[in-house]
Amino acid sequence: MSSPSLPWSLENIDLDGIDLARVRDNEDLFLLLCSASFVESGSDLYTHNLIDHFAGDDELQAWLRDHWEHEEMQHGRALSAYVRHVWPEFDWEAAFKGFFDEYGAVCTADELESSRGLELAARCVVETGTASLYRALNDVTDEPVLKTLTNFIKSDEVRHYKHFYQHFRVYRDRERIGRYRIFRAVLKRVNEIKSEDSDIAMRHVFDRRYPALAGNLAEFRRVTSRAQGLLKRHLPAEMTVKMLLKPLDLPARLHNALEKPLTKITERLFLH
Repeated sequence: MSSPSLPWSLENIDLDGIDLARVRDNEDLFLLLCSASFVESGSDLYTHNLIDHFAGDDELQAWLRDHWEHEEMQHGRALSAYVRHVWPEFDWEAAFKGFFDEYGAVCTADELESSRGLELAARCVVETGTASLYRALNDVTDEPVLKTLTNFIKSDEVRHYKHFYQHFRVYRDRERIGRYRIFRAVLKRVNEIKSEDSDIAMRHVFDRRYPALAGNLAEFRRVTSRAQGLLKRHLPAEMTVKMLLKPLDLPARLHNALEKPLTKITERLFLH
């Protein structure tokens, strides 16, 4: 079987060209990038759950197996390569193993929505979160290689969103899912945006990075809140709201009436 065609490759990331002075001493950026590399590197677990969930849908299963999984895993490889190059003293493999062992125990098919259509709506929320994450990371940094990498990943995540959204529309009509149920599924996943996987990843990064503070919940919250605050100040609020509202398929006038105030609310919640 031939390898999948990917939109970009690791050869496009010039690790030797990294301007270390711009990133080396940024602990917040280290925590964010390393935890993201863990989640992306463990993506084969939830990909396999999704493939099983959509048994019988050959088209969607083929895309998940032959494209989405490979692109997500490439994100993990590229991010881990960047982290290892900038922070070579960090034992990435050992920390990732701890994450993967714990995450593997909780990443189960039980976490998925029973309705395929609602699960695809939830996937749209997740892809909104990842696209927003990498857009924010791109805005946070002025290191050229990292800007290239985060732009590649952000573009992949937006494309993944569009693909899930197309399949969502098919299942929405097939299962006759009303707007209220979609809203509930979207809201549920939004409320879980600080998801279990990213929290587990951040904890394993923190414990390995600061072994003297391992298990110190107060210090963990202090350090990670500072890093998360950096992201929130760069959240692309308008893009995020547009992507979240789309599955609701609201009438144009209602959509337009909600978009601006929701964008302002999002900015107030996250940017101040």
